Amino acid sequence: MIPIKDNVPNIRKPVVVGIIFALNLLVFLFELSLPNKGLLLLLQLYGAVPARLTDPAWAEAAGFPSQGFDSAVTYMFLHGGWLHFLLNMWVLWVFADNVEDALGHWRFAAFYLLSGVAALAMHLLFNPGSTTPVVGASGAIAGVMGGYFRLFPHARVVTLIPIVFIPWIVELPAVAFLGIWFVIQLASGLFASAPVNDGQSVAWWAHAGGFLFGLLVVRLLGPLDCRYCYLPEEKAYDRR
Repeated sequence: MIPIKDNVPNIRKPVVVGIIFALNLLVFLFELSLPNKGLLLLLQLYGAVPARLTDPAWAEAAGFPSQGFDSAVTYMFLHGGWLHFLLNMWVLWVFADNVEDALGHWRFAAFYLLSGVAALAMHLLFNPGSTTPVVGASGAIAGVMGGYFRLFPHARVVTLIPIVFIPWIVELPAVAFLGIWFVIQLASGLFASAPVNDGQSVAWWAHAGGFLFGLLVVRLLGPLDCRYCYLPEEKAYDRR
C-alpha cells in the first residue's frame, strides 16, 4: 500500500518537514557521489551498527572509533538506494506536515528525532549482535505515522494498492491504513526467518518500535495547537 494524499488541511507551513527532506536529499546526493568503497565506509561509520553499540569490545576489535552513539541520529539521514529514499520521503510528506502542524516546529523536530532513536532501540533489542548497519528515515517516519494515528483518527488517506499490474486507488480511513501497515511490520518481524543480515533487508522491528513510540508519546510533548485533531466527523476535514 502506498499513500497518495490525506484529507487533513494545514494551518502552518511544514518548515521542519522541509528541512528534514532537504537534509536527506543532500546526504543522499553525497552518497551517490562516492565510490563504492567510500560509500561502504560512510554506511559503516554513520549507519547504526547494532554490535558497535551493544558490544564495545567487538567494536574496538573491528576498528570502529570509540563511542559511536552519534550514529543513533546520523543513521536516519542515510539511505540504501533511490527506491528506499523516494518511498521514505513520500510517506514523510504525506503524514508529517499535519503532525508538525499539531506539535509546532520545535516539538515536532524533537519528536521526529526521538522516534528514530526509539526505533533503533527496538531494533537493537531484537538484533543486538548484528554487524549490518541500519540506515534510513523509516524508523523516525514510523513514529510520525504513530503520532498521526493518535492525532487524526477520523482522517482518510487516498491509497494506491497494486494488484499484480493493475493499480487500485481507494480512499481508506487513516486508522485502517496505518493499522494495517503496523500489523504488517509486526507480523514481518515475528515471522522473519532470520535477523537483518544484508544490505537489502528490512528492519521490521525498527518500524514497529517507531510507530509504538509515536503513538504513545505524541500527546506527552505538551499542549497541542491543533485545530483539526480529534474531529468527530470526517467531513470536518474538508473545510480548507
